[in-house]
Amino acid sequence: MLHLFEFSRQYCVTICGFLIPTNLLFTSITLLLLVRQFSTVNLRWNATLGLVSACLMFFHVLTWLMVGVVMTPTYILLSLGFTCFSINCYAFFAPIQFRKILGIA
Repeated sequence: MLHLFEFSRQYCVTICGFLIPTNLLFTSITLLLLVRQFSTVNLRWNATLGLVSACLMFFHVLTWLMVGVVMTPTYILLSLGFTCFSINCYAFFAPIQFRKILGIA
């Protein structure tokens, strides 16, 4: 497990360069699938990928918090991960209510 933490810190720029667009992409597609009223199966597959991506972001930021690095990017990445996690989680578990909130259904 220690090697995984070290890997996360050593390749931080690369990991963030992958996870940030991935989180934004999957969350945007989830919202698009909600708006366009695609099937629940497609919506849940995409939301699952978004949830996995957000959890990876949390894990990556956690490795920095464990060594005591608390800076502005840490909070920005946590808030991005939380926002993407919330949207994908709500879309996964309550798509009909989410469409009502968005004013679609």
